Amino acid sequence: MTASTPGGRRVRIALQLQPQHAEYRQIRDTVLRAEDLGVDVIFNWDHFFPLHGDPDGKHFECWTMLGAWAEQTERVEIGALVTCNSYRNPELLADMARTVDHMSGGRLILGIGAGWFQKDYDQFGYEFGTPGRRIARLAADLPRIRARLAAGNPAPTRDIPILVGGGGERKTLRVVAEHADIWHSFSDLETLRRKSAILDEHGAAIGRDTARAVERSVAPHGEPEQAGEALVAAGATLLAIGVSGPDHDLTRLARWIAWRDAQG
Repeated sequence: MTASTPGGRRVRIALQLQPQHAEYRQIRDTVLRAEDLGVDVIFNWDHFFPLHGDPDGKHFECWTMLGAWAEQTERVEIGALVTCNSYRNPELLADMARTVDHMSGGRLILGIGAGWFQKDYDQFGYEFGTPGRRIARLAADLPRIRARLAAGNPAPTRDIPILVGGGGERKTLRVVAEHADIWHSFSDLETLRRKSAILDEHGAAIGRDTARAVERSVAPHGEPEQAGEALVAAGATLLAIGVSGPDHDLTRLARWIAWRDAQG
């Protein structure tokens, strides 16, 4: 049995396997363990350096890894939480996504955001610019991504779900309302509630029922017995548990999976 929201959307548990401070063989083995545990989605992230711990520690690239996961896994959906829109031409990114979609048999989620980690930009030669310019570029690039996906031969195996991450109330949530199938909120419960309502206001302004059309995703704080029910009541149905290297302790992830299965 699986939990569902009052509106009927099934609750899913994701692992964000942060590709830092570990050998790749450890990452590969953790993907297998997580799929065996029953997780619904496995994400990585799109950075070039660790975000936590030793800033110059071990790290691996996002999309190369997703191609390997597509071949390695059998059931879980896979994706980035999230791809940085600044790092790749949008048409190229769309074709990468189409290819991983086929490699995985239709299990890719295209997670994307405007970008924020300046070290990545500086060390790899990208222009950092301003938050407003990066969000504007994301808004302009998403239609190009959809157009290139539609033009690919062979076409994607399904309408690849687009997850947009971020919480800027005036600009980012407007992009979510216009383009996203899933919204990931990097926030706590109260902020999730408030920004979810703002997202629906943007949806109403453009004639889209985002309460139904856009799934809410969040990284839970705390344990499922204390946090799970309130998150579901707030509309969150994709709950992403972050795990870093080198040890990749999946104990907390297992508790969230067990909670999901116990809801009935």
